[in-house]
Amino acid sequence: MKPAFRLVHTFVGLALLFAHFGVAAATAEPLTLKHAVELALVHSPAAGQSAADEQRAFANLRETRDQFIPQLNIGAGLGGSWGYPLSLEGSAPSLLNVTAQSALFNVALRSGLRAARSEYKATQISNKDRRNQIIQDTTLAYLELLTWQQLVDNLQKQHDDATKMEQVVEERIQQGIDNPEQRLEARLSTARAKLRLEQAQGAIDVLRTTLSQLTGIPASSIDAVAESVPALPEASSEPDAAARAVESNPVVGFAQEHANAQAFRARAEHLALWPSVDFATQYAVLAKYNNWTQFFKTNTFERNNATVGVVIRFPFFNAPQHAHADAADADALRARKEADATKNQVSQETKRLQHSVEQLTAAKEVSELEYEIAKSDADAVEIRMNSGNATVHDSANARTQMAEKYSALQDANFQLLRARIGLLRATGELESWVNQAK
Repeated sequence: MKPAFRLVHTFVGLALLFAHFGVAAATAEPLTLKHAVELALVHSPAAGQSAADEQRAFANLRETRDQFIPQLNIGAGLGGSWGYPLSLEGSAPSLLNVTAQSALFNVALRSGLRAARSEYKATQISNKDRRNQIIQDTTLAYLELLTWQQLVDNLQKQHDDATKMEQVVEERIQQGIDNPEQRLEARLSTARAKLRLEQAQGAIDVLRTTLSQLTGIPASSIDAVAESVPALPEASSEPDAAARAVESNPVVGFAQEHANAQAFRARAEHLALWPSVDFATQYAVLAKYNNWTQFFKTNTFERNNATVGVVIRFPFFNAPQHAHADAADADALRARKEADATKNQVSQETKRLQHSVEQLTAAKEVSELEYEIAKSDADAVEIRMNSGNATVHDSANARTQMAEKYSALQDANFQLLRARIGLLRATGELESWVNQAK
């Protein structure tokens, strides 16, 4: 191998080696809660939808506002003439035609502009609710992944203990100490432990995939860190929590701004019956071959022509527009009632979450006590078995009960956590809580 090729080969090998270590380091890097939420707010599909909706609402606002800016068109109306030159699409046949038009005085259009501004503001408020939804979804997925990660080691130990117990039972059956029917009970305990372990591993895989879709990072590199989760604040039991939720909830704000927009639209439909004034101008260069000189004297014919002025409209009678305005009034009334219904719904949901947190807190305490009792029973059976007053089956049953109570405790913990996260979102405190994370 030539020295030059040997040098290139060495550099390529080193580059591949560094890339391998870089990928390994990235794979082993833990993902904190705060960083996961930050990535989700940028990379999640819902974030892209929010940006597109806001862009569309702003474009609609510009479209309405720019009607007060003259619209300039340049073109031509080329064609032959037989007899008097008739118009082509409302303009005389011409080599060059320049037109400009814009609104000068139009109260209906101004009311429509206010409606577009309200809709744009409503879209921005709606995006805040989507942002909160992204934060909630990412936080719950992260916390559930952390719960399963902490649980999987215990489930693996339970499966190992059940497997060992199955071997002990098999040996006791071979020795004639136990009944062969005990083999099925031992296998059932092992199968249950394996099922719980498979459920945990499957849940971890699904949650990592979910977080990968939200954050845009590979699922294999996602490892939740318990230290990155801040302590939850005390659950709010204040009677005015529902009122504060109504004031700060983006869903309520969106409903109110949408109702304002509908009211402006209804007003615009009524104002469409008012007079309006538009600016208009036109410049045209006429062609000689369109028979103009046959109908106009040669010395008075002018090829370059221009008109500048205003177009004034006085709507005198328009029954369909009256009906359209009445329909717009009905839409505005419906929007106001929907805003009131949204306020009531948010208030009720906040109350429900408050009571749910209280109930789940009590359920968690029950689960903790049941687990402590099951653990004490298992320890007592272990002592009795060592002294010869209990059998292996008694110990296995006690440990099975303890494992079930432990799983129930973990489930109660997460259900309480889910309710408290929902309450934080309802009261507008979720994002500030996440920002306290490391």
